[in-house]
This record gives sequence, structure tokens and C-alpha cells, in this order.
Amino acid sequence: MKIRQWSVMGALLLLVVLAGAAFIATGGSGGQSTGAATSRAAHSRLVNTSPLKTARELAALAVTREERRLARDAVRVADHEVDLAFADALREAREHPTDQDPKYRELHARIHDAQTAVDEDKAQIAQLKAKLASAKPAERNNLQDQIALLEAQQAPDEGELDDAQQDLIRAGGDREGAIQRQREAHEASEDHLAQSPTAPSQSPTVDLAAPNLAGQVRAWIWLKNKRASLESARRQIQDLGQGSQAQHDALELQVRAEQSQKQQARQQAVGLREKAAHGAASKQDAAATVASFKHFSNEQKLLSGLSKQLLDQQELGNIYRSWIELTLSQQRAALHGILRSLLWILLIIFLIYVASRLVDRAYSGTTPEKKRLLTLRSVLRFALQAVAVLLIAFVIFGAPNQMPTVLGLAGAGLTVALKDFIVAFFGWFVLMGRNGLRVGDWVEINGVVGEVTEIGLLRTVLMETGNWTDTGHPTGRKVAFVNSFAIEGHFFNFSTAGQWLWDELQVLIPPGHNPYPLVEAIQKLVEEETRAGASVAEQEWQKSTKNRLQSLSVVPAIHLRPTATGVEMQVRYITSAHERYSMRSRMYEKIVGLMHGEAKPRVSVPAQQT
Repeated sequence: MKIRQWSVMGALLLLVVLAGAAFIATGGSGGQSTGAATSRAAHSRLVNTSPLKTARELAALAVTREERRLARDAVRVADHEVDLAFADALREAREHPTDQDPKYRELHARIHDAQTAVDEDKAQIAQLKAKLASAKPAERNNLQDQIALLEAQQAPDEGELDDAQQDLIRAGGDREGAIQRQREAHEASEDHLAQSPTAPSQSPTVDLAAPNLAGQVRAWIWLKNKRASLESARRQIQDLGQGSQAQHDALELQVRAEQSQKQQARQQAVGLREKAAHGAASKQDAAATVASFKHFSNEQKLLSGLSKQLLDQQELGNIYRSWIELTLSQQRAALHGILRSLLWILLIIFLIYVASRLVDRAYSGTTPEKKRLLTLRSVLRFALQAVAVLLIAFVIFGAPNQMPTVLGLAGAGLTVALKDFIVAFFGWFVLMGRNGLRVGDWVEINGVVGEVTEIGLLRTVLMETGNWTDTGHPTGRKVAFVNSFAIEGHFFNFSTAGQWLWDELQVLIPPGHNPYPLVEAIQKLVEEETRAGASVAEQEWQKSTKNRLQSLSVVPAIHLRPTATGVEMQVRYITSAHERYSMRSRMYEKIVGLMHGEAKPRVSVPAQQT
């Protein structure tokens, strides 16, 4: 082979080795990122519920049993963390009310007035209902009318109170109310999820164990996107944990700084208890001390809640870390499958290339005259390439699920659509057989006579000569036939192994001449001229038949037929197709000499083509 061919083969072999090494190296392993958007949306809310939302979104990506367990754990821990966040936020909002903020003073006044009116309505209704219970029958109607009027008056007062409270929440002056409203919405969504029927799986239809290259690439890309989502969720929970840790540390410093105040409050509480025992305790001092202890208690509860949140966030981060490691293992397995498919593709290309080179080498010594062997080489190379394309397609896309049905329907459709092509293709094999055609044969196909110049994979080309008596005198036209005639029709081959054929001469003997001496002389002349060729033709004809033809005769024949112008003599003899005209010319020349009484020339037998 040439250096270029050796280089291509070496490069293919190197690729096969590299793909095999990568396949072995990866053999030890069994959506879009939404975290950033979720984190940005969480900043606009009072309590950050994004950990739970992210955990629920990631749960839809779980496809294996281990992943589903991790997803359940993540949802459980995130839900607990959000509940703690709500409790701490409410506790902190009660600890720092906004009653004294000047910009909310008007709204607080509206709420106070509306609340006072509602309380007065309720007190008057309660008094009237108490009177109604002990009233006389004559007074009942009057009391019921008063109750109805007060209840009607209470409805707009309650509406005004609710509107003032919503205005305060919307303005940001009632943090506790806003947090409580968010918590109610969160619990409502939780109840809806708990009561709703099991939703269909949202897991994508991705096969992690796909046997074909296309499925393996899709699985690897999907796993890459899933790992990005998990990484984003992990970073989000880490950022949230850092914020909680900073808040915890600040609150812990504040609690430590208030230790002296706590000791003073305890001492004051002891003194107040002693004064209370003697009846000299001050209610204002007692209320202030109680408020101090509530403040210290709230701060301790906030600190404890933040510690629990930190534990939940740490556990959630560990869950995401385990999930990421599992996804990396799945990515490794998908990459292992991709390398396996690429290895198969490279092996197929390498083997087909080697097979093609062997075919070329087997037919490298073929001369251009042996066109059927060159055509056979083209057919073999085409078949190898077709097999390679089919095998590579199976590796990339996999075999269809209903392979027999698909192949049957495809075969039926191709048979109907490519009927002429298929018949012509198989006709070429018939023509290449023992009883077929060869380049140079003198044949008749569908009424066209000529010499075969080309036998292609689908077509046969003749150089037209008109009819079988005009061989050697082509018309200048090439006629092409689809090879289907070899199966659906018939053809005549006037050539044998040596292209021997029967030729005919016609001699007219004028009236008044004795034909028999001339017939005898011509008989001897033809026998001498054709003896060598006839012997070779008889041997070749006998070999070309399985059963020896007992009635086969190669002896020249002369037939006489009387006519009005004399006696017509027909001379039939065997000659080579290539020497037909030269043989006929010599015969005519010698017969004319015999007819004019010339001396019989010396007969020389020409070399015959076998």
C-alpha cells in the first residue's frame, strides 16, 4: 500500500486505541439553572422560602431510587428550615414593633379608631344580648331590632379596620401582619400539595442507560444541566447559611452584651417579689421587669431558632453535595457509554477501511480489458461502505423497537420503488455468469445487433452493426440497455469461446453449364480453407456444452436451387467472426477463378483465432 494509505490506517488504529483507553478509564462508574432566579425572587419577600421551592423543583429531576431519597430529604429539611424562618421572623417582628415610627403614625391612628369602634359595637351587642336573655316578651322585639342595627353598624367598622390594617401592611408598617399573611399563603400551598392527588412524574424522558450514541449524548447533556442546577442550589443554601451565621453571631454578641442587664433584671425581680410579699410592690416596676424578661426570652429563642436553621442549612448543603456526587457518577457512566459507542464507530471504520484496501489489493493487477472484474471490485467496495453506514447508524441511533416490522415495510417499499434498479442490479450478476456476455461479444438484444463495448453494474452498451450479417461495419451509434433484459427478456449471443459462426456464400451458375464439376471443386476448396478453423470450433463447441452433441457437424455444406436465371449455389462454412470478411474475399476470388477455368491457386490456411 502507499504511504498515504498506511498513514490513514495508522491514524485510525491510533484513534481506536485512544478510544479504548478512555473507555477503560471511565469504566469504574455505574435543566436549566433556576437557583439564581429563585434567589433574586426571594429578596423581595419577608421570609426567604426559596430553599423549599428549589428543593421541590430539583425533586422533579430525580430519576433513580437514591436520587428520590435525597430529593425527599431535601424537601423535608427545606420545609423545616422555612418553618423555623417564619417563627423567627414573627418573633422578631413582635420584638420590634413599628408603633412609634412617625411615618406610620397616621395609619396606626386609623387602626386604633377603627378598632375602638369595633370594640364598642361588640360591647353594646353583648349587653343587648344579655338583656334579651332576661327580657319580657314585649321588650324582645325592640332589643332584637337594636341588635340588628348594631350588627349592621359593626360590618362597615370591621371593613374599615381591615382596610387600615392592609394599608399598614402594604406601606411596610406592620411587619408581623405581612409575615403572618405570607405564612398563611405558604401553609395553604402546603395543604394543597398534601390534599392533591399524586401528580404525574415530571422527570424528563431521558434514558440514563441508553444503548445508542444519540441517547447517551442526550443523557450526558441532561446530567450536565442537572448538575448545574444542583450546584446553583448548593451555592444558594451556602449564601443563605452565611447570612444566617452572620445574623447568629451578631445576635450572640448582643445577648452576651446584655448579660449584665439580665443579672440586674433578676435582682430587680427578687426585690419586687419581696416587696410584693409585704404589699408594697409597684405595678409599673413589675411590668417593666416582665417586659425585660420577655425581651431576653425572645432573643434567646431567636438565637436558638437561628442555630436550628443553621443545622438545617448545613444538612441541606450536605444533601445537595451527595446528590451532586451521584450526578457526577451518572455523568461518568454516560461518558463511558459515549466512548464505547465512539470506539465501535472507529472499529467499524477501521475494519471497513482495511477490507477496502484488501479488495483493492486483490484486484490491483486487473487489466482494463477485464472490465467485469473492475466492476466487481466497485460492487464490493460499495457493499462494504453500505454495511459500514448501516452499522454506524445502528450505533448512533440504535435499532428500531419493531425491527422486523420496520425492515419488512422498508423492504416492501424499496422493492416497489426500486424494482427496475433491483432487477438491473441482479441482471448484472446473470450477465457476469458462465452463460452471460463478455466485452467484444457479438449479440442481439431486443432486435438491436452489435458488439458489446461495456457491461456496467446497471447497463450494457453495444456498438450497433445493423444485423448479424454486418459485423465489422458499425453504424456509429452506441445503444445502452438496462440489465433487466437478462432476467425479464432474452438475448442472442453469436459468439462462442473463439467467436465462431456459420457464414454463407451464394454463387449463380449460368444456364448451359454443368454445375456438378464446379460444385465438387468448390466443395474441396471450402473444406481445405476451413479445415483448421472448423476443427478448433468443433472442440470449443463440444466443451461449451455439458452433454456432447452427437449431431454436431462442422463440415461445409453446399445446397443447389434451380432458378429462372440458372442454378443458385449456397455454400455454408464455419469461420471466425474476426476473419469473416477476409475469408469471404478469398473464397470469392478462388471461386471466380474456378468458374473461368483458371488454374487452381495454392490454398493457404490462415491462422485462426480461438
